[in-house]
Amino acid sequence: MLGCGGGAKLRHSLTVASGFIENLCFSGIAYGWASLVFILKNDGYFSDLCDITANASDPSDIITLSGERPSDNIIQSDCSGQDEQFSLVFTVASFSMNFLRFPLGFLFDRFGTMATRLLATCLYTTGTLLITVSSPEQSALLFPAISCLITSGMLFYTTNAQVGNLFDSHRSTVISVYAGAFDSSAAVFLIIKFLYEKGVSFHSSFLVLSVCSVIHVFRTFFLMPKTHIPYPLPDRYAYGVSCGGRRWEKGGERGEKDRGGAERKGDVNARYQNNAVLQKADRAPLQLQDKAGPSRPDQPERVTSFRSCVLSWFFLWHLVWVAVMQFCHFLFIATVNPMLNRLANRDQTLVSQYTNAFAFTQLCGVLCGPWNGLIMDRHKGKPLAPGETKQEADLRSSSLSLFLTSLQCLLFYVCVSSPLLPLQYLTFILQVLNSAFIYGGHQAFLTIAFPGCHFGKLSGLTTSLSAVVLLLQFPVLHLIRELLHGDPIYVNVGLTLLTLLTFIHPLHVHLHCRSLASQRRARTEQEVTNSGSEVTCNRLVGM
Repeated sequence: MLGCGGGAKLRHSLTVASGFIENLCFSGIAYGWASLVFILKNDGYFSDLCDITANASDPSDIITLSGERPSDNIIQSDCSGQDEQFSLVFTVASFSMNFLRFPLGFLFDRFGTMATRLLATCLYTTGTLLITVSSPEQSALLFPAISCLITSGMLFYTTNAQVGNLFDSHRSTVISVYAGAFDSSAAVFLIIKFLYEKGVSFHSSFLVLSVCSVIHVFRTFFLMPKTHIPYPLPDRYAYGVSCGGRRWEKGGERGEKDRGGAERKGDVNARYQNNAVLQKADRAPLQLQDKAGPSRPDQPERVTSFRSCVLSWFFLWHLVWVAVMQFCHFLFIATVNPMLNRLANRDQTLVSQYTNAFAFTQLCGVLCGPWNGLIMDRHKGKPLAPGETKQEADLRSSSLSLFLTSLQCLLFYVCVSSPLLPLQYLTFILQVLNSAFIYGGHQAFLTIAFPGCHFGKLSGLTTSLSAVVLLLQFPVLHLIRELLHGDPIYVNVGLTLLTLLTFIHPLHVHLHCRSLASQRRARTEQEVTNSGSEVTCNRLVGM
């Protein structure tokens, strides 16, 4: 039975498998926005923002709703206002999610997994129910609904990211697989679109999604810890509900707190951050100088303060890396439907075809995530260099992943800037691949470079500060509509150049690792020299 002695491995397996299903089916469904927009347009949401004319002569301006009869002479033209409103819905939702990440990250660090997941479940249920009861006359309900969905999804993903701690040698791989599943969950809206085209109301589909909240509640109480999953994982660590019906925190996790005396529930991870290279608060993480010698057993280990982590160069360049790429991706998702309409000359058959292709490509995100994890874990199982710490090896391995992610983003926006419609198939592939690398690499880098007790706050602060950058979406969308007349070519070229900033982060990490290796070699040579001098002195004394 689960929780009984030898059931730990079974529980770990069920946790990682159920976490994969949760990420695949629920966490990132809001990113399938393009498929949902197609349905909402067809049902007439925000249709009051379209200019309605009779007997229009330009077929490229014609957009007819499914509810019109062939005998109707009234058609709709110039729905740029409707497109802008749909883009605004996703922009507001993405900004809200990012802006709230820091307080939600503090909630995760302070109160633990259970409290965070219960809040996420409430937001998820609220979002799906709001869409269920919405109508074209109540189109404004989409603003809070999508905001709740996108925020709850990120909370589910954040709490699931720690599951990688259960599998030390495959830690980054688990996180990256979850990131791929997170991306693939966008295809849920594609399934809803297919059902809609078969006659199933999308309101009924969202009602079913709402009922699935039971799955989140079950995982929260039975397959996830009340606090956090520490790293490195201590011996005999257990969590969830035991055979006697009580949570394992009463036994397994309680031991952590009893040994620590006055530890808070949200600080359990800090006891297991045996990172000797993270000890100087005024230095960047993983400084080799911090480990000048073995620490004394009776001296408590110091963990880098949250303030020192935030003020480090690692965090600064990582913030730029995340903010720039996240802005590019969110702007693309918010404007993909108007872009397809423009490139396809408003041919709704072509738009539907490319929308389906984009959603199918997003479904393949689950296949892209493991690649990044394998890149970051490629050194696991290999012997460390003399004097090299495990954390330094992890950091060195992450630099290649960061570089490839930046390169993908650059190529992605080069394709976005092209006016060729067939090339957008490659754009979709690069967007999904890059998105999987971003989220997996972002979470994995934070777990490598900083103490685990600050993970929630740092992850939240990164996305909250990125939300400030996302505010630029509002003037950018207005610029595209009013001054560029719906053609975002100049904006896309500018963003392509902006992605070059993201290459600074992997370069900085690479140079930092080279510096650590040089210092390590110099220290080894110094120790050899000192050892030789001592031998010579002993011989002279013996004479």
